[in-house]
Amino acid sequence: MGTIHVGQRVRQLRKMRHLTVRQLATRVAISTSLLEKIESGDRSPSPALLTRIAGELRVGPDRLTGQPYMNGAESEHAVQAVIPELRRICLTYDHPDDEVLAPRSLSALAIETERLSRLRQDGQYVAMGPPLPALLSELTHVALTSTGEEQRRAFGWLARGYRATNSLAHKLGYHDLSLTAVERVHWAADRAGDSLMQVTAAYLKAGAMLRLGALGSARKLLEALVEEIERLAPERALTTAQLAVQGAVLLKLAVVEARDGKPERAWERLADARAAAGVLGGDSTHYEMSFGPTNVRIHEIATLIDVGGTGEALARLREWGAEQGQDMWELPVDLAAERASHHHIDVAAARLAEGDRGGAFVDLTAARRISPAHTRFHPTARHTAGTLMRLTRGNDEAVSAFAQWAGA
Repeated sequence: MGTIHVGQRVRQLRKMRHLTVRQLATRVAISTSLLEKIESGDRSPSPALLTRIAGELRVGPDRLTGQPYMNGAESEHAVQAVIPELRRICLTYDHPDDEVLAPRSLSALAIETERLSRLRQDGQYVAMGPPLPALLSELTHVALTSTGEEQRRAFGWLARGYRATNSLAHKLGYHDLSLTAVERVHWAADRAGDSLMQVTAAYLKAGAMLRLGALGSARKLLEALVEEIERLAPERALTTAQLAVQGAVLLKLAVVEARDGKPERAWERLADARAAAGVLGGDSTHYEMSFGPTNVRIHEIATLIDVGGTGEALARLREWGAEQGQDMWELPVDLAAERASHHHIDVAAARLAEGDRGGAFVDLTAARRISPAHTRFHPTARHTAGTLMRLTRGNDEAVSAFAQWAGA
């Protein structure tokens, strides 16, 4: 199909840095044979390994993944056409252009923000993108021209609007815009005077640090957030919202530790999160954070995959599935689509690493069914599909069609 895959970019940059295969493999602590398979396109690197390789090659992970992807989705839906307008709004956030029309009421804007937030959580970026610039402009106007409680509420909704911007930019591969949007979440959250929204803004910043491989900085920030939430709770009696946000922070810490090659510390963080989920009693989405027993299990699987335990991850899914009377663990039907799709993408990569090509394709197909846009723009889905196509040498029509759809 002519698409340049991750391994080819690794090879090009490795040669530019005057490194042999053995030298780069040694630096990222993998075997020479594994790196050779990655460069040939016969193996798909995990996000953790991809971040390590990018760090050694002194580039961002997006340089290796080739983001943003201008694939078939753009010609079908023009989903990325809103990016220039979002850049303008993020740049002029405190000195916006005058509104041509009077903005809607804050109550109407709040309803629209909730609607776009739900679209975000379900990975419906095509539907979420076009209304987002106008919503941000109107909320900015209301926030900057009102006073008192209405102003604080407007800034609170504006923070959520910028959070949606961060997510859209990140998922589409515009990481510079994503970082700017995170700073705008901070700016609006500070003016809203909402302590948990401020924690949420810092949580998003830590996520950006994680994606760029700044693991030490991400760890310090997240650990400080755990302490900050404790400080906010009188006598350590956390509200359900505080508990849910703290649990999400703990899960992010587990990911940081796993990516940093510290599995024992990752399991400690997961144990803390599991305890918090037990107190919470069920799954929740406070402050748009997916947290609860389900998300703890999802992160257990992701942690095993990050540290190379793909076989153990699949065994645990079978174990949990047996508890349900199923072959494999099935997610709750009401779980946010973006979260569910992400899980199936992770499992597809694990299955492929274990040589189960058919199972990998089943999970990729499940991810697409749950959230097509999220799957289409996800780097792991893209290179897993591409690897499957190369391994089947284009002889599987369904795999080839999926890879073409994903732009792999």
